[in-house]
Amino acid sequence: MEEGNQTGHKNFLLLGFSGNSDQQSLFFVLFLSMYLVTVLGNLLIILAIISDSHLHTPMYFFLSNLSFVDICFTSTTIPKMLVNMQMQSKDISFAGCLSQIFFFIVFGCLDSFLLTVMAYDRFVAICHPLHYMVIMNPRLCAHLILGSWIMSVLGSLLETLTALRLSFCTNMEIANFFCDLPEVLKLACCETLINNIVVYFVTIVLGVFPLSGILFTYFQIFLSILRISSSSGKCKAFSTCGSHLSVVSLFYGTSLGVYLSSAATLSSSASLTSSVMYTMVTPMLNPFIYSLRNRDMKGALGRLLSKALYEGPLQDSHK
Repeated sequence: MEEGNQTGHKNFLLLGFSGNSDQQSLFFVLFLSMYLVTVLGNLLIILAIISDSHLHTPMYFFLSNLSFVDICFTSTTIPKMLVNMQMQSKDISFAGCLSQIFFFIVFGCLDSFLLTVMAYDRFVAICHPLHYMVIMNPRLCAHLILGSWIMSVLGSLLETLTALRLSFCTNMEIANFFCDLPEVLKLACCETLINNIVVYFVTIVLGVFPLSGILFTYFQIFLSILRISSSSGKCKAFSTCGSHLSVVSLFYGTSLGVYLSSAATLSSSASLTSSVMYTMVTPMLNPFIYSLRNRDMKGALGRLLSKALYEGPLQDSHK
C-alpha cells in the first residue's frame, strides 16, 4: 500500500489503440484527420455566425457556444493521444490524468447543458413566438450560458477533488486512450464508495436532469405543433427542431453507449469504439448536421468562404 500512496510520482498507462507500427500509423492519420475536421468545421460555424448579422439571434448564439465547447471537448483528449502515438509512448502523469478528467467532465457537462438551453430556445420560439425576443433577451441568454459554465465546473471539481484521495497499487493501466474517471476508479486499491456516490450524483444532476428537461420541452413542442392547422406550418415548425434533435440523439445515444459498455464487461475494442463515437465522431458531425439542414447557416458559410477566397487573391495582387 505504501507503493500505491506514491501516485503523484507514478504515471498511468493509456493502453488505447495498441498494435503494430502500421496500425498505429493508420490510426494516427485517421484520428488526426478527424480532429482537424472537427476543429475546422466548428470554427467555421463560429466565424460564420460572428460575420453574419442575420445570425445574431439567441439560437445561433447558443450554437456558436456549442461549437466552441465541442472544439475544447475534443482537444482535451485527442492531442494527447496523437502525441503518444507519434512518440510511441503510453504514459500520462497523475496530474495530467486529473487535468484530463476535469476538463473532460466540464466540457461534457457543458454540451449537455447547452443542448438543454437550445431545446428551451426552440420551445419559446414555437410555443410563444410573439414573445420570443422579449423572453430570450440578451441578459437571459448570457445568464443561461454563465449558469451552464458554473454548474459544469462545480460538478467537475466535485468529482476531480474526490479523486485526489485515491491510492493506487501496481496496476496503472487504463483500458482507454484517455483518462476516463470510471476506468481510473477501477484501478484504485482503496475504498471508492464515496467516489462512486459522487459520480452517480453528478451524473444525475448534470446529465439526467438536462435530458429530462429536453424530453419535457420537446413533449410540449410536439403538443404545440399538433395544434397548428396548416400542414406547411407543421413542417416549418418541425424543420426548426430537426438539427437540434439530431444532435441530441447523437450526443446522448453515444454517451449512453459509452457508459453501458463500461458497465457491461464488453471487449476492449467495443469500449474503445464507443469512446471514439462519443469523443470524436459526435463533435465532428455536429457542424455538418447544422450546416446541411439549415438554409441560413449554409448561406452564411457560403458567403464566408467566398469572401475568404475572393480577398486572398485580391490581397496578393496588391503586394
